Amino acid sequence: MNLSARLLDNAGWPEARPALSVLIPFLRDDPSPLLTLLEREAGALNGQVEVILLDDGTADTALTARLGEQIDTQSLPVRLITLSANEGRSIGRNRLASAARGASLLFLDSDMRPDHDRFLQTWAALARDQAPAVAFGGFSLLQAPDEARFAVHRRMAARSDCLPRDQRALQPEKHVFTSNLLVRRDVFDSEAFDPGFSGWGWEDVEWAMRVSRRFEVVHLDNPATHMGLDTVETLAAKYEQSAPNFARVVARHPDFVAAYPSYRVAKKLKRVPGLKAVRPLFKRAALLPALPVALRAFSLRLYRAALYAEAI
Repeated sequence: MNLSARLLDNAGWPEARPALSVLIPFLRDDPSPLLTLLEREAGALNGQVEVILLDDGTADTALTARLGEQIDTQSLPVRLITLSANEGRSIGRNRLASAARGASLLFLDSDMRPDHDRFLQTWAALARDQAPAVAFGGFSLLQAPDEARFAVHRRMAARSDCLPRDQRALQPEKHVFTSNLLVRRDVFDSEAFDPGFSGWGWEDVEWAMRVSRRFEVVHLDNPATHMGLDTVETLAAKYEQSAPNFARVVARHPDFVAAYPSYRVAKKLKRVPGLKAVRPLFKRAALLPALPVALRAFSLRLYRAALYAEAI
């Protein structure tokens, strides 16, 4: 392990023999509310579950201290790994997996909130009784902030991401996100996240594409709320980061990507003369609060597709 990594374990960590490892990376987010919710299930889990947190270079000593105090009070066995510099989404998750002791790994984003009080128990039972290669539990907006500045993201997420399991199962590799993802250890050992991805986006879907060629990807309804809704400005910036990653996925998995609406629209936009000059207009429309939310969301999708058109 990198010398820049500092470890903090609570009293329950050394003697624990977990079957399931919950892996939570974070950067400048505070995972303490999520830890509090997971701790509610500690008594029912009978030592089956451990939690590993990775601070991917936040460099906030006050946050580290607060987390250390909270971890010391947890009944769940918990380890905090603190990095002095950011390693990125893929490398960070690979690092978490290498620190895990369970036979199954549950990747859970720090801004997720379980939607019911048997969340970990459901995952632990599934891992114990069925040991699926890969399973995605889905996510919702049930507890997410309902503020006007997040209205566009809320609409987009509700229509494309927060889907029931039967719809997700139609394209099992597409609807896989590391926000609520169970992976059997031997599967992850054979297919880790690609460290060649940088910035935001697509590293989890690309991983699922590779895995789905060798293993079954199952979907179930064991949701958690995605609390981290973004403003249009933040979403647009993330899409700008994601364009090279999208091109990387297209080059590696053209058969999968050919069925995705984002790819089909990008291919059509690529033939539009003067697209580079028109593209900022899509973003500008998405930013206008006077426009209907549906139109703003449509404009932001066009902006993303235009970015992707230039990348492929």
